[in-house]
Amino acid sequence: MRNPLPEKIETGRVRTGDLRSNPSNGGNGAFFVFGPCGEKLKIIASDGTASDADAWEHVSISTRRRVPNWQEMCFVKDLFWNDEECVVQFHPPKSEYINNHPYCLHLWRPLDRQMPMPPSILVGLKGVGEQEAREMVDNGSAAFAFIKPSRGPSFATLLGKMK
Repeated sequence: MRNPLPEKIETGRVRTGDLRSNPSNGGNGAFFVFGPCGEKLKIIASDGTASDADAWEHVSISTRRRVPNWQEMCFVKDLFWNDEECVVQFHPPKSEYINNHPYCLHLWRPLDRQMPMPPSILVGLKGVGEQEAREMVDNGSAAFAFIKPSRGPSFATLLGKMK
């Protein structure tokens, strides 16, 4: 987690009331900031160092009337973490599911271990933009031939159906 936090976040830090904090609290606190889509985002953050944080950095993001979108989640990730830090949003087992706010999502990063990530090839081809990938699929490019599971449609087939 960034330390110190960017000015955009510090300007929105809650400094009065039950959720008050100040810059000496580092990444811990509540913040209000306008996101890239014009929505006011309420952010509660923990840098993972408190005794009850269990070595996890955590940021919750909520709005008053809808769930934060992908662009807003990326915006908050970039405010709190560096470009090369891996941060995740979990979808836990139903038995562990908790929903205390209908319009809140969470970002997490462990402090005591490296976050595992799938190989990038399972996501797509590095350096290939969306339009170029679609053209490659349309043209039957061999670049997608190796992305083929043992059963079911290949990645290229699925990508081609998305256009």
